[in-house]
Amino acid sequence: MARPTTIDDIQIILTQPGSVRLAVVKVMTSEPGLYGVGCATFTQRIHAVAAALERHLKPFLLGRDVSRIEEIWQMSMVHGYWRNGPVLNNAISGVDQALWDIKGKQAAMPVHDLLGGKVREGAHVYVHAAGPTAVEVADRVTEFVADGHRFVRVQQGFYGGTGGAVPRPEGAADGAYFDPAAYRRETLAMMEHVRSEVGPEVELLHDVHERLAPVDAVAFAKDVEPFRLFFLEDLLAPEDLVWFERVRSQCTTPLAMGELFNHPLEWRTVTERRLVDFLRMHVSQMGGITPARKTADMAHGYGLRTAWHGPADTSPVGHAANLHLDLWSPAFGVQEWYRPSELDYEMFPGLPEVRNGYLYGNDRPGLGIDIDETLAAEYPVIDVVEQWTQARLPDGSPARP
Repeated sequence: MARPTTIDDIQIILTQPGSVRLAVVKVMTSEPGLYGVGCATFTQRIHAVAAALERHLKPFLLGRDVSRIEEIWQMSMVHGYWRNGPVLNNAISGVDQALWDIKGKQAAMPVHDLLGGKVREGAHVYVHAAGPTAVEVADRVTEFVADGHRFVRVQQGFYGGTGGAVPRPEGAADGAYFDPAAYRRETLAMMEHVRSEVGPEVELLHDVHERLAPVDAVAFAKDVEPFRLFFLEDLLAPEDLVWFERVRSQCTTPLAMGELFNHPLEWRTVTERRLVDFLRMHVSQMGGITPARKTADMAHGYGLRTAWHGPADTSPVGHAANLHLDLWSPAFGVQEWYRPSELDYEMFPGLPEVRNGYLYGNDRPGLGIDIDETLAAEYPVIDVVEQWTQARLPDGSPARP
């Protein structure tokens, strides 16, 4: 009986080719030259993830059989006793995605074939059109449509609006202030203008980013109904899921949720109750490909679709993992896309490409992507205290970012 291939080493690569800190895991094996890569990017707490990998998961996993992905995932999840938090989930995901990459290389098959094979050749993507005014947002949408995109997210300003002058109390602390009432007014006017400019054929999306109080969120979902959005994203915070029942009773605006989910009870609840239409978890935050494929199957059974989180703080390796899930799952809806730089493509050979609004990968074994470690080392992470997550309401009180 042949000896199993085992985990020989786990490396954590931190790099920042753009504005976002990335964490990539490289799992080395006992078979010379065989390794896999995975995404463990939780950019706001990247060093905590690196420590979890280096000090806890690595010593626990060295010597284990790489073929036993499910067992490794299950045991990694319970070994720390407390579970389903973003730090540990991302750490587990980095290993999990790397093991799927290894299994594909061993089988000489891309991961989507391991999952069951393609049901589509390319994945529809949506891109982000933002600007300080409604006119500029509409112009950006028009540019994207001319490039072949059919799904575009529209945002006037940053999350929470244009961030204009907000009257503050005397002595109020600094922070990323926003006015929820002004945000609602500006956004509705922007959507009306954009829809009038681009017509009904373009699929428009919008991200509330949990910036509204629940009762205001219900009203906002009703207010945007005439603009026929493809979906309204993160209307509520995970702590306020029960309010989705009221939204459902008031309007037919399609809803997307999941970016901040960590625990399976969160996505199971909205799936079983059909409270949303799209699940858009951050695949590394939920623990990797192993739980994501199960969730996609569950979504299909309940008539929901996937729209995995895919901004710049998903690493290129994570984007490749998203695409394999997209190509395989009949529950796929649309994929968020961040439009990589030339440096991203150089640092991560095999990074998927968009053509005429569709995302395409390659048929290389595994995830089909790698990392140039020498180049990655030239772009070390830059530690900063995040400003945009220090959100505040007009009276200075802390708010969800």
